Amino acid sequence: MVLKLYNTLSGEKEVFVPLNDGQASMYSCGPTVYGFAHIGNLRAYVFADVLRRYLEFKGCTVRQVMNITDLDDKTIRASKEQGVSLREYTDKYIRFFFEDIDLLRIRRADVYPRVTDHINEMADMVKVLLDKGYAYRKDGSVYFKVSEFPDYGKLAKIDLSRIKPGATVEADEYEKEDVRDFALWKEKKAGEPFWVTVIGEGRPGWHIECSAMSIKYLGATIDIHTGGIDNIFPHHQNEIAQSEAATGQKFVRYWMHCEHLLVDNKKMSKSLGNFITLRDVMNRGYRSEALRYLFVFSHYRSGLNFTWDSIGHASNTLDRLNQFVERLAGYNSKSRNNEEITVLTGRTAERFKSEMDNDLNTPGAFAAIFGMVGEVNTAIEKEDLSAGNAKAVYELMLKFDSVLGVLTLKEKGELPGEIETLIGEREKARNRKDFKQADEIRKKLEDMGIVLEDTKEGVRWRKK
Repeated sequence: MVLKLYNTLSGEKEVFVPLNDGQASMYSCGPTVYGFAHIGNLRAYVFADVLRRYLEFKGCTVRQVMNITDLDDKTIRASKEQGVSLREYTDKYIRFFFEDIDLLRIRRADVYPRVTDHINEMADMVKVLLDKGYAYRKDGSVYFKVSEFPDYGKLAKIDLSRIKPGATVEADEYEKEDVRDFALWKEKKAGEPFWVTVIGEGRPGWHIECSAMSIKYLGATIDIHTGGIDNIFPHHQNEIAQSEAATGQKFVRYWMHCEHLLVDNKKMSKSLGNFITLRDVMNRGYRSEALRYLFVFSHYRSGLNFTWDSIGHASNTLDRLNQFVERLAGYNSKSRNNEEITVLTGRTAERFKSEMDNDLNTPGAFAAIFGMVGEVNTAIEKEDLSAGNAKAVYELMLKFDSVLGVLTLKEKGELPGEIETLIGEREKARNRKDFKQADEIRKKLEDMGIVLEDTKEGVRWRKK
């Protein structure tokens, strides 16, 4: 089986063949640290994480770079409003960003370059573009001459004939379909941070940062570039233009984009009161893994509508998956090996890989998993599952989770004496059929953060 990935540039699924056999270079658009990341941002980061995990699952060594934008119009404006330095302001939100990705089990990238640490690299790249005639100076700033790059618009499917020659835009972000020469370097302005470089005093525009840092850490040509679909234009389109104009080489071989996330079928907006962060989700009593499960269960190229009902359903489903795996971990049986389960295990492993090879079809992968879970649970109820069967299924579930990253298996350890006593008292109450007292004890334990599960193998416990 071969891995096929949907390439935004071609509009087709393509067989993934890395530049260097067994190694993949990957650049992921990271956060602009002017505030907390919202769940739409986080979905894109989880998608990139699943992609990286699956490449590694298939035996590929991945080098991933994710930028941290600590310098743009938004960060400058926000730091000025709060009366603190740009560094002090952005440091705080960088810390929150790492807390979020750790809670979501997103594996750390190899490098997280900050824009403010790479100003000289950006200035050097702008100088190359000036020397080659792809850029020009105007009113103290430097702009990329879009008309000089014939392939401009291919990623975003924009018609170059609509460009108005000489029109420029300096804002870091501009309206969709607004095709104009864009700022590579901005002149020094009063009240704004600036740097002294080979091309003069000022600061870089937004788009040049990813090109300069990607080339520094991954080389002129990389295998994969990820981001949200809102990055396609202008950001990624401009990255292609400036990078390929500067190096003369293809910038990215596979462009991959994650679809929008809506909240109650509406675009997230602070004015609508539906701007949701990971902390908002957790303050409602949901674990971070439930949000990751919600993201991973949906295909990355499908729109996702977040509702509080959907996160509740995701949380309940994830609980059942965890309970299933924990049940297997503690399973003990003298039953003979069930050959049908052995065949099922092998078939599920192959289907998982087949679905994931098809452009990371996580819904199909989960369908295979849930099919196996149902049949294994039936075998357990019929006492037709051997300890060997259980071990094989358990290990397979952990292997799947090395890609999906959703399971939250609880550590089994020693319980405080008070809790052990309560569990013992509940068992005595059940044995004498005093179910009212047994239920009262169960509720008391739940209030203490301990959930009991009655199985054929005995009573098992886990922390909430």
